[in-house]
Amino acid sequence: MKSTSQPKPKAKRTAELRAEYRFDYAKAKPNRFAERTRPGSIAILLDPDVARVFKSAEAVNTVLRALVAAMPPRSAATNR
Repeated sequence: MKSTSQPKPKAKRTAELRAEYRFDYAKAKPNRFAERTRPGSIAILLDPDVARVFKSAEAVNTVLRALVAAMPPRSAATNR
């Protein structure tokens, strides 16, 4: 009769963070999106329904610039 190997017991996972994590940076890959961002720009997540309307960053920026132009000027007291 052929013997079968017993499955190894899995280590218990804890919900706590470890005191220290060691990462193997030799296996790290460069950020493939780093060249897409321009200095001074920020990334913003759009909800899926909004993202379906806007197909590019230029389209979003065009609509936001039109909205900013239509807004009344802010008073000095409301600036942060």
